[in-house]
Amino acid sequence: MLCFFHLKEKGDGKVEKKQSVKWGVPLLLAAALVISPVQLNDAGQSAGADGEYAALANDINKILQDERIKGATTGVSIRKADTGELIYDHFGDSRLTPASNMKLFSGMAALDTLGEDYRFSTEVHTDGRIDGEVLQGNLYLKGKGDPTLLQKDFEAFAAELKSQGIHKVKGDLVGDDTWYDDERLSEDITWKDERYYYGAEVSALTASPNEDYDAGSVIVEVNPGDAAGAETIVTLAPHTDYVNVINNTTTVAAGSKKTVSIIRAHGSNDIIIEGEMPLGGSRSREWIAVTEPSGYALDLFENALIAEGIQLIGNSELKMGAAPEGTTLLAKRQSMPLRELYIPFMKLSNNGHAEVLVKEMGRVVSDEGSWEAGLEVVEDVAADLGVDTDTILLRDGSGMSHVNMVPANEISALLYGGQKEEWHGAFVNSLPVAGAPERFVGGTLRNRMKNSAAAGNVSAKTGSLTGVSSLSGYAETGDGEKLIFSIVINNDLATVTPVEDAIATAIAKYEKE
Repeated sequence: MLCFFHLKEKGDGKVEKKQSVKWGVPLLLAAALVISPVQLNDAGQSAGADGEYAALANDINKILQDERIKGATTGVSIRKADTGELIYDHFGDSRLTPASNMKLFSGMAALDTLGEDYRFSTEVHTDGRIDGEVLQGNLYLKGKGDPTLLQKDFEAFAAELKSQGIHKVKGDLVGDDTWYDDERLSEDITWKDERYYYGAEVSALTASPNEDYDAGSVIVEVNPGDAAGAETIVTLAPHTDYVNVINNTTTVAAGSKKTVSIIRAHGSNDIIIEGEMPLGGSRSREWIAVTEPSGYALDLFENALIAEGIQLIGNSELKMGAAPEGTTLLAKRQSMPLRELYIPFMKLSNNGHAEVLVKEMGRVVSDEGSWEAGLEVVEDVAADLGVDTDTILLRDGSGMSHVNMVPANEISALLYGGQKEEWHGAFVNSLPVAGAPERFVGGTLRNRMKNSAAAGNVSAKTGSLTGVSSLSGYAETGDGEKLIFSIVINNDLATVTPVEDAIATAIAKYEKE
């Protein structure tokens, strides 16, 4: 069987938000199909002499006849969790684009390298001295990768400075983002993706709009004006002058069609809002990524200083630069530990968190906060956990790249290998739980497999790009056995999550005869 296909991609994140599309590269896969009575599937893997999983294999083989995956390439791999024995393999060695199942690799690698108690930090330094109520010298905001900085954290910095007697700053306000390199986007991100939160630029100094921690983005909300013909009302969260809102929308009569669009112009921080909004209609809201998020964070810090009554005097400027050696630390903020950060990271499939973790691993291991250095660490950890790294290609940490290539058998091998590590409990706790309605429990699986045998028994990572879907994790069967599974579907033209859900449910309800 020869399969030719093109890949398209869309961001995998909060299910409420719009996704974008991009086209990828063609791949060529071939596989020989051999069937015999003792074999479980097309790829020729056997259940073993006792055939104890033959009934499960038959169930899955029937599911794989679904018309929705006709013409697609589907890799399925199932292992025993206690031994790692491969009990089902359908094209399990075929390299496929995993989408956000890449976060299994970056997530495990970061826990293994940094530890579940690891925290990011942000610091405020000065190269001057406090003279009465005046800080004579520059104020440096030094970022070290924290993706969880909120407006309230900048306000806390300002309050701390004021408590030290600083009411005026005679010097520049300087943002230091040199903890990482200055490459803001992983190499396969398209210009359409970079507009939105799921393709936001990565910087060591950044800020998030709310406690989903979509670093480097601002929430733009549009509401109708007071009367037909009036301009719509646009608000930003957090408020910032770092972006320029161009509002070309109009409020129209109640009952009219809403046609509002919110985008950021490529290569700028111009947010362009166009269309019509009916009077009394529901709001439109979008998470828009900013260009150069270091400046965004610095702007929020300046706003916090002004709100606290701290004046910038003289010829003070806002600029970027490295804090020199020998500066004085005035304030410091640490993030939550990784075991807590992994809840929004994995449950909501936060792309930015994955990329920050990759750069942080590079910085800690090689003193180089880059994708190249970080991905080397990811690959090394994967190898240590039993993955055949000669058959994978890793291009980013989030899975946004259409060039990532990983076989389903290697994903299940990773999930097996991670079980022996002390951090594995924190990792499993971060995975979405099928059918669990709470957003930070069920995550991207909260509306899937409800009222089925899988509900509460399947913990797995989802993945979604246009033409790509994946689901990999752990399942407890009907008789209490733990199995590991990975499903990766490429080149689909229909919604194929029901196929994944059917396989996961078949595993969850399976009982040996």
